[in-house]
Order: sequence, then structure tokens, then C-alpha cells
Amino acid sequence: MGNDWKAIEAKYYMQAVARQPIVLVKGEGTRVWDDEGNEYLDFTSGWAVNNVGHSNPSVADAVNEQARTLLQTSNQFYTVPQLKLAQILVDNSCMDRVFFGNSGAEANEGAVKLARKYGKLNRGGAYEVITAWNSFHGRTLAMTSATGKPHAKEDPFQPFPEGFVTVDYDDIDAIKDATTDRTSAVILEPVQGEGGVNIPSKEYLKDVREWCDKQGLLLIFDEVQTGLGRLGTLFGYQSFEVEPDVMTLAKGLGGGVPIGAFLAKESASVLEPKGEHGSTFGGNALTCAAAYASTRYILENDLSHNSNVMGQRLMKGLMELERDCEPVTTVRGMGLLCAVEFSEDVSAQVISSCNESGLLLNMVKPNAIRLMPPLTVNASEVDEGLERLKVGISKVFEG
Repeated sequence: MGNDWKAIEAKYYMQAVARQPIVLVKGEGTRVWDDEGNEYLDFTSGWAVNNVGHSNPSVADAVNEQARTLLQTSNQFYTVPQLKLAQILVDNSCMDRVFFGNSGAEANEGAVKLARKYGKLNRGGAYEVITAWNSFHGRTLAMTSATGKPHAKEDPFQPFPEGFVTVDYDDIDAIKDATTDRTSAVILEPVQGEGGVNIPSKEYLKDVREWCDKQGLLLIFDEVQTGLGRLGTLFGYQSFEVEPDVMTLAKGLGGGVPIGAFLAKESASVLEPKGEHGSTFGGNALTCAAAYASTRYILENDLSHNSNVMGQRLMKGLMELERDCEPVTTVRGMGLLCAVEFSEDVSAQVISSCNESGLLLNMVKPNAIRLMPPLTVNASEVDEGLERLKVGISKVFEG
């Protein structure tokens, strides 16, 4: 008889996370298995982390080899995996420099620090950063303050660090009205993931770029979720043909291991090697080896293209679902980042029903769910996932 892992979690783990009643023990590609042998299609990808699929052999081999060679040295020394990863990211983006951390929140913290120094050097001490409602930038105190979710700003964590001004997303006039002599930067997600897969109008990001250029502000794109092929291009900014000054990455960067990064163009790379920024574990050899293998796999197998093609197939099926299923009011998506919205607050019930149907999903609103399968997903898995979704939804609304 095996361990009762749920009871162990209830006794020993801090109760800060709402979990689904499933203990996952194995993953391969788009599929995962629980401790009772049940198989699921994973359309959460570890919250958009497993872009190259679960237990990708290229990543697993890189981790195994690096673990037997060199794990950690600190950034006091050069390490080859870190520099190989830096090179492949810069060479395949519009950026010139990169710094590695351990998470998306940490990457965004670094980008905001960079923006504050930039403001001191170029805008007379400006320090404020404009953010958008329904955004998500992390759960550190500063990034909770930056995140545009009203409930995130409530007690018991007040007071939050100051320096963030939140405006409506997809509204250039709101950004213009919020800009003052204290503004140093604007930070936006090219597509808001955690906020419900909110896709801006075609010209919005171009208008923001033009405004930042006119005012001398840094434009920061939080690509923690949209980067590394998720939207059908290697980076989300490419889908909108707008280059930021600073870009943050995490999630899909590591192929399943924790890593974050902020990248900057030379004009925005103002940090100096005198203790202004650092990280004990950031850019360690093990995670960089995994991230390099994952990034190479995405490039060599053109997973951005597969994300685009499979995303179109998934959206076609979701639009048919919207047409045929009255409780589904809206579907939206770009690449393999999609959402389904319902006429009622039934997301929790749909998630639970889909668990029983063998499909793992993510709730982003009480009335909306998010689909973000691995970028390695194939046509038959997309179709199978759509069928399991239909079954899960029908059980909720038809009893």
C-alpha cells in the first residue's frame, strides 16, 4: 500500500496553494499519469512551462550530463552553459544583453530595477512604472504591487512597495494620461495570460512603442508566459512586430527547470558590476544546460511554427464548441495560449469534470478556463483534447 500523499501534503506543506485532487508521478510529451495509473492530456504544461513536452529527452540528457559535471559555482566565475544560453537567446532575439535569475517574478524585479536606474540616468530621477489592469508579473511584494489584479492588492500584505501606476490594458490614451515626469518605463504582457488570455488590438503595442520613444521611456515586455514559441513566434513581440527595450523570460525557458531572465538592448543595459544586481543561483550551470537544450530543441524543431499550426487547429475546434454549446460565450487565443469563457461561473466545475475525462486545464477566472498544451502537441492530441473538453463541459451542463 502506497503513501497517502494528499494526507502528507495536508500535514506538512504550507497551505498556500489550491490544488486539484491529483498526485502526478510521471510525464511524457503531452501526457501525464497519476499515482493510481490514470492518464491525462496535460493542457496546462505546468502553467506554460513544459513547452518542449514533459521529460523531453534532450533536456533530460543535458540535465544528467551537467549534474555529473558541474552544478553550481556562483557568478564569481565564468561557466560555459550560462554563456551558451546567453548567446543563443541574444542571437535569436532583438536584445543585446541578458541576466539570469530563478523565476519570472525575479526577472521582472530585475527589469524594474534596471528601469529605475535608467530613469535616474536619463529622466531626472524618474522611477515609476506604468502597468496594466488584469496583468500578472509575479508574487513577490513588488511584483504583487505591479500586478493589475484588484484582489492582489488587498490586505493582508499591505503596504506594498510604491512606484507602480496601473491603467487599462489596450488603451494607449490611458498610458499617455498616466505618464508624468516620474515615469521611467511601461511594462506589459504582449498577451495577458493569467488575466484571461487578453489579446490587444493590432495597433496597441505599436502605439505604446511610439509613445515610449517620444517620451524617452523604456518599454518592457513581460514574456514570461508568451516567450519561447507560445504565441506562434519565438517571442511574443515578433507576433506584433514591436521590439521592446527590455524583455523578461521564465516558464518555457527552462524546459521544466526553474530559471528566469531579463534581456535588454544595449541602450537600456545600464547595470554595472558593482553589486547593483546579482543572484546566488541565477544562471547556475545545471539550469542553464537544461534551458540551452530546451531552447535549441525549440529552434531546431521549429516549435514556434507547430504552435501556430496546432493553435489554429485548437482554435477551430474551440470556435465550433462556441457555436454548438450555448454556455460557451467566447473563445480566444493566439498560438497555443487559448481561453474558453462561459455564461456562468462554472470554471471550477468544468476543471473537475475534465479531470475525470482525462484532460488537465487551468482556471483563470470564475467563468473562464485556459488551455496551454506543450508546443510539441500533435493534431491527434489536439483533437483528443477537444473531445475530452466537450465531454467535461457536457457533464457540467447536462448533468
